[in-house]
Amino acid sequence: MTRAPDPSWIEARLVGARPQAVAALLRYFRDLDLAEEAFQEACLRALRSWPQNGPPRDCAGWLIMVGRNAALDHIRRRAKLTDLPPEDALSDHGEPEPDMAERLDAADYRDDILRLLFICCHPDLPATQQIALALRVVSGLPVARIAAAFVVGERAMEQRITRAKRRIAQADVPFETPGPLERAERFASVAAMIYLVFNEGYTDANPASERAALCGEAIRLARLMLRMFPSEPEMMGLLALMLLQHSRQKARFDGAGLPILLEDQDRKLWNRHMIAESLAMIDKAMLHHRPGPYQIQAAIAALHARAQTPEETDWAGIDQLYEALEQRAPSPVVSLNRAVAVSKLHGPQAALDMIEPLSERLDGYFYFHGMRGALLEKLGRNAEARDAFGHAIALANTPAEAAHIRQHLDRM
Repeated sequence: MTRAPDPSWIEARLVGARPQAVAALLRYFRDLDLAEEAFQEACLRALRSWPQNGPPRDCAGWLIMVGRNAALDHIRRRAKLTDLPPEDALSDHGEPEPDMAERLDAADYRDDILRLLFICCHPDLPATQQIALALRVVSGLPVARIAAAFVVGERAMEQRITRAKRRIAQADVPFETPGPLERAERFASVAAMIYLVFNEGYTDANPASERAALCGEAIRLARLMLRMFPSEPEMMGLLALMLLQHSRQKARFDGAGLPILLEDQDRKLWNRHMIAESLAMIDKAMLHHRPGPYQIQAAIAALHARAQTPEETDWAGIDQLYEALEQRAPSPVVSLNRAVAVSKLHGPQAALDMIEPLSERLDGYFYFHGMRGALLEKLGRNAEARDAFGHAIALANTPAEAAHIRQHLDRM
């Protein structure tokens, strides 16, 4: 009897294999749309095959070979095949698994994902298109979630991604691993894209979900980047920052999926191995004497990680680091985060005075209204606090965020 595909294991493997499979198919066909279509066709065949046969030893390799063969069949049927490799280099249409490990260990596959990252982050594209395209093509995020991250409509984001693909095709972008100069030019965009992928997974309360697994994917991509840029302190800083944040995963939500504030987390649940790796990486980055935004953010997270109890947190040091971050990467969100340290050092009124000038720029930002409500509550201004919390609930990105704010209201 045929068993229905079980998304608990099939979909997880498809999501995990996507970056490598799409990247390899892109290298083969040199067409973003065709690579994505080939991958989708391979996924459909996996949904039909894997429930009966079980997953192959190498899911990415299976999807690459099946997707490639399916796309070749499609091209042949349409009689539009050009520049194919010699016939003896093409796979037969049997089971692709036996020599898969050998194929994927070959040099051709070694940098496929990074090649795809740098193609998506081509300097001819606006920065927002670079990151949106990479989120869609590399990690397969739905357009709706990418649109939400950029606070634009879904249709507008779909058009943005389509334009980016068209521009890459028209520019005849070489589908080869960029040289040192091109890599350096695109480093900032690739790093930003990786961090956005991480943040997309970081907000999920279920550590076993596919969305939460994006944290691990972002960390893996950062490790690959660090292999390409072994002396780049900002890459060390980004990887350390993500590891420090990810180290708290098991302590960040309660059994009902509600977020737990940092000061209320059970620090025994923090992953000390990740923390130790991160602290060593930060120390190594500092030896280069080229501090940047990712290194500073990692240093802030490190001060939290080093504190055995909330009372031991070095808030003065955190305030100084946020001040340095404001100078290098000024933004209202950085100032909002700094206000947390200011409230610990100088009280809620000082923090409220600091964030009030940000109200116009952050009026549509959930965390601004949530923090403002918390500060007003501490000052006993409950009516204003309720109003701020109401704004926060209306802007909540997840049910967990809204429930957390409602706890404040219930307590009041």
